[in-house]
Amino acid sequence: MSSTRSFVSRKIHSLLGVIPVGLFLLEHMITNYSATKGLEEFQKSVAFLNNLPFVLALEIFFIWLPILYHGIYGVYIAVQSKNNTTSYSYYRNFMFVLQRISGVVTLLFLGWHFYETRLQVALGNVTHEQLGLLMRDVFLNPVTYSLYMIGVISAVFHFCNGLWSFMVSWGIAVGPNAQRKVAYVSFALFLIISVIFILAMNAFTADSFIAKG
Repeated sequence: MSSTRSFVSRKIHSLLGVIPVGLFLLEHMITNYSATKGLEEFQKSVAFLNNLPFVLALEIFFIWLPILYHGIYGVYIAVQSKNNTTSYSYYRNFMFVLQRISGVVTLLFLGWHFYETRLQVALGNVTHEQLGLLMRDVFLNPVTYSLYMIGVISAVFHFCNGLWSFMVSWGIAVGPNAQRKVAYVSFALFLIISVIFILAMNAFTADSFIAKG
């Protein structure tokens, strides 16, 4: 791959990780958090998304194709990349490795989650109205709950740590001071988003989830 083509590909990969893939993560966070208000509110959130105009086209061109490109090219980068402790600090190299690992875990998790939810709806095995109860069953199982926890935390970390790389590679955070501040903000976002997702996951398992519905 030529240096120019590689540069452009990496820029596209970085951009897609924030827009629209990152926005998709945040949308998922908001939708799932509605479960804290009960089954009925969660169903309303799901119905709102699925009643959007051209929803299938939006999913294909603004969610799944960007995720596929970001994921597949990300795996290529992970395989090709090597740590450089002479140019970067130990901490940044450690985050570099975690970014690659979390990316692979996230890609596998998304494939599993897609199979369990969106694909089952497309095949007619599950309706949109049944997704809340489906997720409740998933989270009531300690094994699948743990696997989802690993997948969700990996996805959130990959997004938040990727924000740092995005800000640096696009020339938004220039210099050690700016990059340090972005790192603090990214870590704070990681904590906040992770907590919201965990609260949402636990909401599905609460007795009040069905009672409110």
